[in-house]
Amino acid sequence: MSRDLDQNLINHNKPVFDYLHPRIYVVAIGLVAWFAMAAWIFFDHQFGKPDDMSLPLAMVSVLLLFAVLLPWALSLVWKRHPRPNDRHPPDTTFRDWRLGDFAVWDSQLHSTHAAIDMLLPLAAVAFGLTAIGIVFLICASLAS
Repeated sequence: MSRDLDQNLINHNKPVFDYLHPRIYVVAIGLVAWFAMAAWIFFDHQFGKPDDMSLPLAMVSVLLLFAVLLPWALSLVWKRHPRPNDRHPPDTTFRDWRLGDFAVWDSQLHSTHAAIDMLLPLAAVAFGLTAIGIVFLICASLAS
């Protein structure tokens, strides 16, 4: 009990952010690009017919493009029209953001944990597709 009380006394001056740092968005865009490139590199030229996978890969690429462009466009609108009671400085350093807390509904989460929670599914999909593509290529080369 006293340990929790001491921890709260130490951490009570940590800043609480309600936005992700722009570097987190850059990493997310990089992971989405990794996923799209892995899909095109590993699965475009399979089965000897290049037209079999071109259309599905193009549709997935368009979907991922809109998944990146929509939040980016919303962030541009948010920067142009900030909220009147916006208290955080617009150019917070990544170190300061990382050491603070992140507001989640009625609670707070450490900022690095929030970044991990956001980036982990994207990383799992991108790296997983890369691993599946490598195994697929190895199996295809061993079969022929």
